[in-house]
Amino acid sequence: FWSESMISLSATLTTTLWIAIASTVVVMLAGTPLAYALSRPGWRWRGLVDALANVPLLLPPSVVGFYLLYLLAPNGWLGRIFAHLGVPPLLFTPWAAVLAAAVVASPLYIQALRTSLEAVDSELIEAAMTDGATRLTAVRYITLPLARDGVITGALLAFARSIGEFGATMIVAGNIPGRTQTLSLAVYTALQAGLDETAHALSLVAVGVGSLVTWVTLRLRSRSRSAWTLEACHSRTPPKPKTRRRRRPRSHLRSRRV
Repeated sequence: FWSESMISLSATLTTTLWIAIASTVVVMLAGTPLAYALSRPGWRWRGLVDALANVPLLLPPSVVGFYLLYLLAPNGWLGRIFAHLGVPPLLFTPWAAVLAAAVVASPLYIQALRTSLEAVDSELIEAAMTDGATRLTAVRYITLPLARDGVITGALLAFARSIGEFGATMIVAGNIPGRTQTLSLAVYTALQAGLDETAHALSLVAVGVGSLVTWVTLRLRSRSRSAWTLEACHSRTPPKPKTRRRRRPRSHLRSRRV
């Protein structure tokens, strides 16, 4: 039933990269305000929102895909809203794969950015607001630049997770070559068809991408730690050396007496 013509390496890589990049952008747009809200303590329902934001990380991807299928169906909650707005059905389209990958990868981005946001000194924001800046301006020009390592790390983790997504994508987007067939789905198709060499080549590409993302993430983490250590060292002002008063020679005093 399967044939080698159903697996095109170039088309699979193009589809995978497009879906991964689009889902990462969706995660950043939706996850940045949520990560900032979770990094601010003291508001009601924070624990519940935090738990719900991490649910996709704990559930099997097939369960996530099942609920997305239920929501995006023509008679589903989101399906009816999209139909009322004139949006075409999303099921078994590349946008369904983007949505599935974004939902599964969102906890990684949110937690990485939240950790960086919690490390930003709140006194900087209060000082900026005292000088007349609004909270949005302070977050834009102070908080987010200081938390850029968390943004980059979270985006890389979300990108890598989107590339490896399988279960949810298979349920809501299918396995359509050249349209919704990602790298992981292509490996599954090759194994089902008995194309071991094709599956091996696709797996090597996936390993290479994952290794590159892991290396970049670790480099960013080590650079961030080095920056914090260097800043802490510079913040410690050394004690001023004690200056000894020079004593005038007694010959000078004798000359004044005379």
